[in-house]
Amino acid sequence: MEIAMPIYLMLGTLTQAARKAVSAKSTEDAMAFTKKHGGEFKVCSARLSEGALLATLGLPDAERAIQVSVGPSRLLDISFGTHPRSASTSPTGSRQSRPWAG
Repeated sequence: MEIAMPIYLMLGTLTQAARKAVSAKSTEDAMAFTKKHGGEFKVCSARLSEGALLATLGLPDAERAIQVSVGPSRLLDISFGTHPRSASTSPTGSRQSRPWAG
C-alpha cells in the first residue's frame, strides 16, 4: 500500500519579467526541481495577466515544501507563499481532505 504524500498549495506572484519568461522550459524546470526534492506536481494554474499562480504539489514534508518554494522564487523571480492543505476527521474517524480555505 502506497502512502500518499502531504499536499501543499503554493500561491505565487509573478513579476512583470517573470510573466514574460513563462515557457514550457521554465515549467519543465520547475517540475524537475520539485521531483528532485521528492515531490510531484498535481495541478498548476496561472493568470498571467494578473501575475497570479496556484500550484498544488505532493511533497514528503514541510522542510522540502520550503525548499521547493524558495528555489523557484530565486530562479524564476516569483514570490511564493506555501501552505499545507488541511485535513479533517469525519464522524466515522476516517481522515478526509478538504480544500484549503484561506
